[in-house]
Amino acid sequence: MSAELVWLLLAGIGAGLTGSVAGLASLVSYPSLLAAGLPPVVANVTNTVAMFGVTGGTVAGSRRELRGQGRRIAWLALASFLGGAVGAALLLTTPAEAFEAVVPWLVGAGAILLLLRDRIRIWAALATTRTPRQDPLDHGERRTVARGFAWGVAVFVLGIYGGYFGAGVGIIALAVLVLERTEALAVTNAVKNVATGVANGTAAIAYVFFAPVDWPAAVALGVGAVLGGFLGPAIVRVAPERPLRWLVGLAGLGLAVHLATT
Repeated sequence: MSAELVWLLLAGIGAGLTGSVAGLASLVSYPSLLAAGLPPVVANVTNTVAMFGVTGGTVAGSRRELRGQGRRIAWLALASFLGGAVGAALLLTTPAEAFEAVVPWLVGAGAILLLLRDRIRIWAALATTRTPRQDPLDHGERRTVARGFAWGVAVFVLGIYGGYFGAGVGIIALAVLVLERTEALAVTNAVKNVATGVANGTAAIAYVFFAPVDWPAAVALGVGAVLGGFLGPAIVRVAPERPLRWLVGLAGLGLAVHLATT
């Protein structure tokens, strides 16, 4: 195995570990593919295919948190599937130059969201503590359906972003899903991993057939992502992730500046 593939295997493990909890996966794996010499579009589609391994690993490692979430996951997965398909279609039908022009902004936005994650969680927590306005004409069942539809639309939009690029989508998705209901963060995070993983998988299927995937890089990165994604839920319960999150976020900002100026 070449040094580049070993590097990508290790990068995949790191992406799986961090992505399973904090939504950092693509901010670790995508720069690793660029560092290995892949052009931006090839790196993006290869990353999307490889990072589906994170979903497989995290689902296996989060079975305890996902018990009883079947109906909720099915609805969110449908919205995420449709959004992922739209995002993949956008990438496949727009010129490579357009993606290369926007990717520094996407990387930078993902890095900023990563650095602001705790602040986003605070905002989300404050929103959940507000007392909802009582409406005598609004029945509980109707409210439930309306809220479910609203969350579905939000996940659909996130799916578009995830299918097109995806770096930082886990952070946004976690902030959105925290608003949906009051529950243990580990459960919300597990549901988030499935929802974003469906968008990623939908785009990955399209890219397998219609995009220039670098298969040796995808396999090395994907194997590492499966390992890291499986181990991540257990490790992060006891390991501090704040220093790593800041390191990756600042590195992401540096990468965005580098891409914008080259």
